[in-house]
Amino acid sequence: MKRILHVVGARPNYMKIAPLVREMAKHHEDFAQTLVHTGQHYDDNMSKIFFDELEMPRPDMNLEVGSGTHAEQTAQVMMRFEPVLIEFKPDWIVVPGDVNSTLACALVASKLGIKIAHVEAGLRSFDRTMPEEINRLLTDQIADLLLTTSREADENLLREGVAPEKIHFVGNTMIDTLVRLVPIADARWPSLRADFNLDRFVLVTLHRPNNVDDADGLNEIISALNEASADLPVIFPVHPRTRQRIADHRISVRESVRLTEPIGYVDFLALQAHAAVVVTDSGGVQEETTFLGVPCLTVRPNTERPVTTTLGTNRLVKRNSSEIVSAIRDAAQHRRDSKNHRPELWDGRTAERIVSLFREL
Repeated sequence: MKRILHVVGARPNYMKIAPLVREMAKHHEDFAQTLVHTGQHYDDNMSKIFFDELEMPRPDMNLEVGSGTHAEQTAQVMMRFEPVLIEFKPDWIVVPGDVNSTLACALVASKLGIKIAHVEAGLRSFDRTMPEEINRLLTDQIADLLLTTSREADENLLREGVAPEKIHFVGNTMIDTLVRLVPIADARWPSLRADFNLDRFVLVTLHRPNNVDDADGLNEIISALNEASADLPVIFPVHPRTRQRIADHRISVRESVRLTEPIGYVDFLALQAHAAVVVTDSGGVQEETTFLGVPCLTVRPNTERPVTTTLGTNRLVKRNSSEIVSAIRDAAQHRRDSKNHRPELWDGRTAERIVSLFREL
């Protein structure tokens, strides 16, 4: 029996790990699983929606690290995670994504001689000013099993000198979760549509510091949303920090740009599926809109998920008001058939492939 310790540090990590935990549970004779949440990002809303309503696994342990600088957070995760590994002595740890917890836990495991599987390995923005890029690069260099979402990710790893036998193209576990939850989201849509009084609309999500902390940049984005809202209403679930920045910088927001409180994942998924256009800077949203066939505009100079632009429905757009407005108007007129633009192996069965791989090891 293999002892598997899964690590999550933020909500998107749960979306990537949950299908794997459920699939391994079907083979209880082969796997003994432990789920550790580092507490890098943790809130009651996530607990209620993810654990209760969506029947996702509850963590066996929460390290309660909390927020801090990148260095503080990484150090705290390492210090609190080491005793866990010493106690549980897993054969493998599974780390998803590219948050600080991903790298911190991988480093601790590597020092203790415990094997590391990286879910979503090989993604590259080629922008080392992004903390996530550093986390991705370093984790992939010490991982023993690199589970990729695209052929491009395989090529990145090979170019960086990773041994070919460590690399396995399996697909995208985030899409496994999306496939499972789409029927629930569809059932929510009628009430959401009535609550928001929606027909065609633009959905917005922004959280990256270089977009929301810079006064000029944030003003460019909000100005674009103000202008675009003359054609289509804009729904913008706003993180409290972003809302504070809008107030701090005294940025005017039109009434047709509806700033709402943060929305739970299933409701947000329902809004994504029915939006005319989604404007974002989130990696996960780029993937979800690609699968759903919804036009997506990513306000970033680069993306670590190029398959969403070459095959999917995503397009990079500069942080310039006129360019964003033009892109929104163009995208709203050209919705694509999602079935013809889904990346290879994004089929809802990635966890099955990963578990088969672990059983063969």
